[in-house]
Amino acid sequence: MDFVGTWKVYSEENLEEFLKAVEAPEMILKMRKDFKPTVVIEHNGDEFIYTLKTPVFNKVHSFKLGKETEIITVDGRKYKCTVREENGKLIAQTDKFASVREIQGDEMVEVKGGKRLKRESKA
Repeated sequence: MDFVGTWKVYSEENLEEFLKAVEAPEMILKMRKDFKPTVVIEHNGDEFIYTLKTPVFNKVHSFKLGKETEIITVDGRKYKCTVREENGKLIAQTDKFASVREIQGDEMVEVKGGKRLKRESKA
């Protein structure tokens, strides 16, 4: 499982549908249509640091596998989240959705909310 690196998102299928399903504010919907983020994943000991970078904001979350953590969205909403590794995939579970990340060749593919949002990135 080697998710460490800088990943440039080049495709996001069903982004607007996903953001509406998780009740993101209209401001976020409008803002996210205009750009594709960069994701930076670092791993230090048993801690992961996940950074989402955009021209408008950067958001940093840290977590340890199997331990519940709090994630705060850009607009201040809070989610409890637990991330686990399963069959080479990183699976994050909140009360609103699950996110599954996996490496496919030289790409990182992330599916959130079942098949609602599919995000593809290249290192």
